[in-house]
Amino acid sequence: MSLDSNARAYWSATLGLLTKVLVIWFLVSYGAGILFADAINGIKLGGYPLGFWFAQQGSIYIFIALIFWYAKKMGDIDRKFGMAED
Repeated sequence: MSLDSNARAYWSATLGLLTKVLVIWFLVSYGAGILFADAINGIKLGGYPLGFWFAQQGSIYIFIALIFWYAKKMGDIDRKFGMAED
């Protein structure tokens, strides 16, 4: 793999991961908390409707999990393309 094709593959993998994170972020925060809230409010979590729970607390938990998942996957991508700082 040439340096230019390695850089393109690295950038492509990075953008793919970022796209996945942003889609999940949107679906959880805006989707579950606002758009689909009426549809999922029939489910109760801790005595509260699921849409309300996602809007108030669930999205925060998902965001924190996304940070750790992103860091791990980005480290994997860095190692795969020889960009790791280990």
